[in-house]
Amino acid sequence: MAYDFDLLTIGGGSGGVAGSRRAASYGVRVGLVENWRMGGTCVMRGCVPKKLLVYGVKFAEAFEDARGFGWSIDGISHDWAAMIKAKDQELSRLEGIYHTMLEKAGVTTLTGRGRLVDAHHVAITAADGSEQVVSAERVLIATGGRPIRPEIPGAEFGISSDEALDLPARPDRVMIVGGGYIGVEFAGIFSTAGAKVTQVLRQDLPLRGFDQELRRALAEAMAARGVHLVPRTVPTAIARTSDGLSVTLSNGSTVNVDQVMFATGRRPNTEGLGLAEAGVALSDSGAVQVDAWQRTSVPTIYAVGDVTDKVQLTPVAIAEARGVAETLYNRNPTMVSHETIATSVFGRPELATVGLSEEAARARYPWVKVFATQFRPMQNILAGRQERTLMKLVVDGASDRVLGAHMIGPDAAEIIQSLAVAVTAGLTKKQFDQTMALHPSAAEEFVTLRDPRPDPS
Repeated sequence: MAYDFDLLTIGGGSGGVAGSRRAASYGVRVGLVENWRMGGTCVMRGCVPKKLLVYGVKFAEAFEDARGFGWSIDGISHDWAAMIKAKDQELSRLEGIYHTMLEKAGVTTLTGRGRLVDAHHVAITAADGSEQVVSAERVLIATGGRPIRPEIPGAEFGISSDEALDLPARPDRVMIVGGGYIGVEFAGIFSTAGAKVTQVLRQDLPLRGFDQELRRALAEAMAARGVHLVPRTVPTAIARTSDGLSVTLSNGSTVNVDQVMFATGRRPNTEGLGLAEAGVALSDSGAVQVDAWQRTSVPTIYAVGDVTDKVQLTPVAIAEARGVAETLYNRNPTMVSHETIATSVFGRPELATVGLSEEAARARYPWVKVFATQFRPMQNILAGRQERTLMKLVVDGASDRVLGAHMIGPDAAEIIQSLAVAVTAGLTKKQFDQTMALHPSAAEEFVTLRDPRPDPS
């Protein structure tokens, strides 16, 4: 049978674009269906705009610290609207680059909402309601995820991170509901910009699943920076008042704020795609179920990224999508390992990690050694900032292999990215010890850790 495309991708986010370009580079006919802006969540509603705002508010800390180094800083003010405008201009520039890259790669872009008709046909509905059906030998689902709002009275008065990125002015009082990546990062953005922030956590500490010691250190640092953490609590109702919004919490208290931001997770964006009707198996959460090769229950349909709900990180989606293209069109079977993935939370302070936490390592290995240090970074001394950096290595006591590296403090993401190479390669603590320190730097502490902590047993 003759198809319109060899591969048709639904979703123009990081994974969809990467997989489409890689497949097209091998000479296959590729179409990409996108109903919104090219670039998807990461470029338009996630990693990129969020990091731009993080950069923007960090100047407040820099101006404050500069006094300790002899600078006279007077008359400093911040224009939130100007920052948002500059962010929007950059996103438009990036979207243009995405369109150009796809065009140069030979990918045909189709504007509209894609819906599977069957294993080889996709209906594309345009904004005016018109519909066309195209055929493809294989289909790649890369539609990402979307924010979840809690089902409570008044939830419509709150916003998600999508809307938070477009606020025309910085609210003075903000409640953030949720303690994951997004919640921690926006708590840092708003509080550093001068807002009074209350963060409501379902658990005791932010960042469930991260190393417990880092979670405690983060909570202490956030509190010291003025973020009011309310653990083991959820909102039960929101009401609009003459003073903004009144939020009732499960602990019986009421908090008045100007803005409520929900950071209560994201669900796979699979509604209305015709997946179940086409025979594609979905999990209870609506995620597309795939095997290790990203193949769904329908052999001609693949899925990558957040829509599979494996690991919700942009580099993972890109690697999975490129792996599909390599496997199908380059005779290079490529399976993505999710075992060792570096990640960072760009909160205030910054946190980054790669490999196993201490708790996960102790659950998997009979003998674990932990090396850790805390210190005030040199840049904090003259500034008078009391905040401390925490660095930690988790080591298999039997093989001496470094199982995990963790850090909270300035430049954590940049340092952990480099260490991710060593952890992925399976280097030993002895090899870390044999590495000459680069002095003076914070990163040198990772190769000068000498004595392990006493075994808790």
